[in-house]
Amino acid sequence: MHKLKKWKILQSKMVLDNFWCKVRQDEIELPNGKIIDDFFVIVRPEIALILPVTNNQEIVFVRQYRHGVGEILLELPAGRFDAAYESAETAAVRELKEETGYTAEKVIKLATLYDNPVKDTNNIHLFMAENVRKIGEQNLDITEEIEVVLIPVESVIKKITLGEISVSGSVAALFLGLNYLNTNQHEN
Repeated sequence: MHKLKKWKILQSKMVLDNFWCKVRQDEIELPNGKIIDDFFVIVRPEIALILPVTNNQEIVFVRQYRHGVGEILLELPAGRFDAAYESAETAAVRELKEETGYTAEKVIKLATLYDNPVKDTNNIHLFMAENVRKIGEQNLDITEEIEVVLIPVESVIKKITLGEISVSGSVAALFLGLNYLNTNQHEN
């Protein structure tokens, strides 16, 4: 059996360092001894994502333009945060309120996943909140123009299979959250 080994970082330098994007260039030695002097890694902040479910069994989604892919996408509320100053759960609840005007009293941790482990450094923290309710208006960042969309829980899987919901973090949270809801309904 072959034992996997980590790559060895010989040298590392930040080649782009601004608020919107940080890129690190690593010189690495592979386990087979070969050297790669230009392996680029995107240093990204942690992401908190929340799956908000209302008393009416509707999920609160956001629809917004995503410049990287040049598309308007339907996804769950989410945003970046600095773990040195804010917990993932606090960030998820904050993003829900800012992007939708809804609040969550009880939050359940679903999972922490790697966002894109090939080239990115961050995790995506997935949460679910039941019985969310609207308490105010959106408080959007300068780059955000967001439409709030309520979708019945029973319609979500079809929207994923049709490609109407296609952002990977949202899809992962939806499957985990729907599984949680189904498991808890059968236990009660």
